Amino acid sequence: MIPAEIIKKIKQVHIKSSRTVNTMLAGRYKSVFRGSGIEFEEVREYSPGDDVKSIDWKVSARLGKPFIKLYREERESIVMLLIDMSASLKFGTFSDLKLEKAAEIASVLAFSAIKNNDKAGAIFFTDKVEKYIPPKKGSAHVWRLIKEIFTFKPEGKNTDISSALDFFAKVTKKSSLCFIISDFLDKGNYIKNLKTARYKHEIIGVMLSDKGDFTLPEQGIVTLSDFETGKIQTLDASSFKTRKFYAEYKNKEYRNSLDALSKAKTDVLEISTESSVADALSKYFIYKKGSNIR
Repeated sequence: MIPAEIIKKIKQVHIKSSRTVNTMLAGRYKSVFRGSGIEFEEVREYSPGDDVKSIDWKVSARLGKPFIKLYREERESIVMLLIDMSASLKFGTFSDLKLEKAAEIASVLAFSAIKNNDKAGAIFFTDKVEKYIPPKKGSAHVWRLIKEIFTFKPEGKNTDISSALDFFAKVTKKSSLCFIISDFLDKGNYIKNLKTARYKHEIIGVMLSDKGDFTLPEQGIVTLSDFETGKIQTLDASSFKTRKFYAEYKNKEYRNSLDALSKAKTDVLEISTESSVADALSKYFIYKKGSNIR
């Protein structure tokens, strides 16, 4: 049985995400992500002005005159959501935990895909792949994705983005759009795996954060527990020097994650637990549309 408060959250996210897509994001997803690739349609005789790169040399040689290959854009895309379920996503000092914000982001992206007649699927990961939800269409499928995020009990606590990307590459043969929703607190090096995945797929990092990630409360002795490693640390938060050192260390850790995505030439969308998901995605789609035009 799912607790009543969890069912309430699932309903809230489902309704809010649907409204967001139908109002603020209506048409923007489609204008940016028109299709994940092209597929062969037919060959026809070459006409002046056709791109010579499209000439089918085998057919041309066989028939004694030039023919070109015609392609059409695939009507259906696949959107895969790689969702970090590690222990650090259970942290939050604003209205939402990072995991709850991840659920809202995943829901909006899935609704956007399905409204555009695309399929949406998900891979839950920690320090290993925990669950695979194959891509499907329909509002009921979005409901399932949200429900699974709120009710799934992962076995692992740490974060391994490389293993998630490797699994994604194995199960997704068709060129797809992939969003990695995570706080990217991964001690490993996933840049190589990210670059490899980008050869075939479009990858976008959605970096989650909380203001509490970067600051200590200004009061006495504070005991901190690392959600993933379980390591406990005691700090004197009344000391300005200690608070400054902590903030600099955590900001450096955050910038290192951004640098890793930049080195892999991967777009990154930064969303905090106090941010509006609708605003953040809307701004990104506008930016993405502009960069595609250029």
